[in-house]
Amino acid sequence: FVFIFLLVFNQVKSQETFPINGVVDERQGCYAFVQATIIQTPQKILKDATMIISNGKIVAIGNAVQIPNNAIIINCKGKFIYPNLIDLYSDYGLSANQKPPGEFNFSAVQQFDSKKVGPYNWNQAVKSEENAVNNFKTDKKKAENLRNLGFGTVLTHNKDGIVRGTGTVVTLADDRENLVVLKDKASMHYSFSKGTSSQSYPSSMMGSVALLRQTFYDATWYKTNPEKEGKNLSLDAMNQNISLPQIFEANDKWSILRANRIGTEFNFPIIIKTGTDGYQRIQEIANTKATFILSLNFPSAIDVEDPIDAKYVSLRDLKFWELAPSNLSVYEKNRIPFCITASDLKDGQFYKNLRKAIKMGLSTEKALEALTILPAKLVGLDKLIGSLEIGKLANFIITTDSLFNDKNKILENWIQGKKYAINPDSWTNLDGTYTLNINDNNGKNKIYTTINLKNNSSNFVFQDSLELKLNYDHANIFISISKKENKKNKQLYSLSGIFSDNNLVGIGIDDQGNKLNWSANFVDKNSNIDSTKKKTQNQNKNLSVITYPNTGYGNDSLPKSQTTLFKNATVWTNEADGILLNTDVLVDNGKIVSVGNNLKAPNQALIIDATGKHLTAGIIDEHSHIATFSINEGSLSITSEVRIGDNLNPDDINIYRQLSGGVTSSHILHGSANTIGGQTQLIKLKWGENEEGLKFKNWDPFIKFALGENVKRTSARSNNRFPDTRMGVEQVLDNAFNEAVQYQKQLEKNPTTTRRNLELDALVEILNKKRFITCHSYVQSEIIAAMRIAEKYNFKINTFTHILEGYKVADKMKKHGASVSSFSDWWAYKTEVQEAIAHNAAIMHEAGLNVCINSDDAEMARRLNQEAAKAVKYGNVSEIEAFKMVTLNPAIALHIADRVGSIKANKDADLVVWTDNPLSMYAKAEITMVDGTIYFDRKKDLEKRKKIAQEKNALIQKMLEEKKNGGDVVPIKMNEEALQTCGDHAQSNDNTNPFHN
Repeated sequence: FVFIFLLVFNQVKSQETFPINGVVDERQGCYAFVQATIIQTPQKILKDATMIISNGKIVAIGNAVQIPNNAIIINCKGKFIYPNLIDLYSDYGLSANQKPPGEFNFSAVQQFDSKKVGPYNWNQAVKSEENAVNNFKTDKKKAENLRNLGFGTVLTHNKDGIVRGTGTVVTLADDRENLVVLKDKASMHYSFSKGTSSQSYPSSMMGSVALLRQTFYDATWYKTNPEKEGKNLSLDAMNQNISLPQIFEANDKWSILRANRIGTEFNFPIIIKTGTDGYQRIQEIANTKATFILSLNFPSAIDVEDPIDAKYVSLRDLKFWELAPSNLSVYEKNRIPFCITASDLKDGQFYKNLRKAIKMGLSTEKALEALTILPAKLVGLDKLIGSLEIGKLANFIITTDSLFNDKNKILENWIQGKKYAINPDSWTNLDGTYTLNINDNNGKNKIYTTINLKNNSSNFVFQDSLELKLNYDHANIFISISKKENKKNKQLYSLSGIFSDNNLVGIGIDDQGNKLNWSANFVDKNSNIDSTKKKTQNQNKNLSVITYPNTGYGNDSLPKSQTTLFKNATVWTNEADGILLNTDVLVDNGKIVSVGNNLKAPNQALIIDATGKHLTAGIIDEHSHIATFSINEGSLSITSEVRIGDNLNPDDINIYRQLSGGVTSSHILHGSANTIGGQTQLIKLKWGENEEGLKFKNWDPFIKFALGENVKRTSARSNNRFPDTRMGVEQVLDNAFNEAVQYQKQLEKNPTTTRRNLELDALVEILNKKRFITCHSYVQSEIIAAMRIAEKYNFKINTFTHILEGYKVADKMKKHGASVSSFSDWWAYKTEVQEAIAHNAAIMHEAGLNVCINSDDAEMARRLNQEAAKAVKYGNVSEIEAFKMVTLNPAIALHIADRVGSIKANKDADLVVWTDNPLSMYAKAEITMVDGTIYFDRKKDLEKRKKIAQEKNALIQKMLEEKKNGGDVVPIKMNEEALQTCGDHAQSNDNTNPFHN
């Protein structure tokens, strides 16, 4: 054959440019692996096959292969040969990053500029110019650890920064760097974590998103306008590497959707490395059409043996522990392509957790595909690695059994044709049933019996009183036989031999020193474990049901809108009709159809008897911070580019809790850490919906401004950020809008060459009355200053929030045209609110202002009806007008009064049934409806509580069983709930921050 000629005469030299200090030895070797079960691909399995390798590559494979004369023959009878594994998410061979600087500190000295020297991006978390190959160094110890797991190739990159630069594909051979690199620039990497960057910006999830978006826009602009920027190596690299596979670390289900939006916005497909909770929102994840790299970092069981500790474990965490191992099977079931990574795992967890996933329904075929051929294809190396075919690298592993069987051992890992022994002593597998024959020199049977050998080193009793002990090394077998009842364990027979063609043969001596001949003839295997292709059926029963959200009080399915007739209610219309007694309200298709008496219910309609009860429009919280992962991007004075909508948390239990208090819409604001904060997000409290499902559709966009102590950081010990005074705050506003005016002129004059500036885009929207301001404020002087700036640039402050000195300047705000949103009776919690009074809302109302009462607090929001009642107590405001302060008035302030805030035909059916007058402290919300869908029902809530207790108890029992069976358990960790407020710094859940509003 031609390939034999090539083997002999075409030896490939290596390291051509490297001088060798010593004798040159370029022997490559030719090996023939015979009688093996060869898994060429997950779908193609050859039994009793031969594979020949030479010069580091596969040159022949099949069932009828001629073996070259010069080949070293390796008998693999009973063995399996697989392609070795590929990990696309490694940092192998790269220096460990320094510890990240930690979460943003409101009071610390800030770093505004990058400390990186050279013509690079302005933000040092953007490292697009870095190439992993330039810093790659082989690491024998780490390579050995990965080889022992069966890996032969990894895609390695620097896991540091938001834009991390390129990754390189390398093998795990112990060789020079130039010989193991398969592809120098194989991928481009991103994350939402700035890593070790000491620069203050970004300090939040929404800041990371904004920085990524701005960097992509900058790269696009720089491509056609390089003369305006000068040399920027970071942007050069962004453009050069955009055609590479784009890999995004997004370690939870909501970050997956966040990352996908960025890929969609900039029109490139992404590969998403993620965690183990995607199964909870699998339909949304499938809709991304992305490919994934899935972690096996499943949560350990919690030690719940102490019942006092156990009560603090949430149902969410219990369900996550149980269901996380099913994550991969759910992806497979939904035909979502994925690879598997060993990253994030501790020693010993890889196969343990992979087998958990297989027991939960992942097929072994899909598991192998995810570790071999698919990762090879994603980095464009499937013609070189990922399967066992002629011409590909000799990268394979030899195993004792099917790869994912818990009894399997990896014997050898071959990389680029070089052998790495893993478990050499396990090469000979003696498991099975044998007939043992021991003969003396006269040929008489001394012992003839059937024995079972298991795990290659075991003790077995046979003939009632005899005990056999077997040990072996790679080539030799040792057996001793003794009397079981003999306490001194006097040796009767000592045998040694070899393994030959499935049989054991050898010589020995008895207790008298007489020579023996013996043999053990193979009869049958203990078990017949077949191919990698077989699917493992889900062996788990009675698993928890996935709910929306997958936590306590989640819904088994998303609630649906239905035709509903409320009968005989006391209806607070918030319209000219005022309060109507014994009145019906008909709802259909998410809208209020009619309000009147004796309304007819259509067929199949839900009829709710509201006799003796009160029906109102849903409460609207004008100032809230629930349902988010971060609130403040507090690093810079102006961060108008960040968007609350980029970091919503639909799983926040406060959504459900506030539904129980009659809240149906919340205006989610950026915090008060900077003069011009982020873009806000109005949401409807649709418990169980995803991020997009929460967002209030087609509303005028808003942005958060702030004045006063929080902005100038009065109590910061080392404040180095401008401004330091209230005068400075005014100047920041003036300067920002002056820049926005100039930017708009540039856009109008040179739309194609002007750099897109996300920060100024938002301000231009304000100038053009397309985005509106809600402004954190307290002191009368700064309120007037802010209005002065607005009037200078021909816009207005839409809403002043907090506004605790609003009673002093109510007439001026009325003239300006602002709404106001105040606390009912908060005062004296910091210097600038010393002059706040409980009559504030009533005085502003009497002055003709549109007055709202807001919460700015997750707990207070559950009782906003009672907060509104305080206007009656302190200022004699009528009940109707007081209740409007938490319903119609915020709807007016938010420009949505045509849709919500009152009960009127054609408005959204956001309604609440109360047990009593809604301003009463005894009133409870029985039913809360959003867009015609009931999201809270107090009777069903009580049923849910019973179900939660039962489900939690069942899962605790499973955890106790896990501990009893020797499974990994971790101590309980108290998980205090984060209640975000204006002054909370971005990443922390600490509510003790001194800048609380």
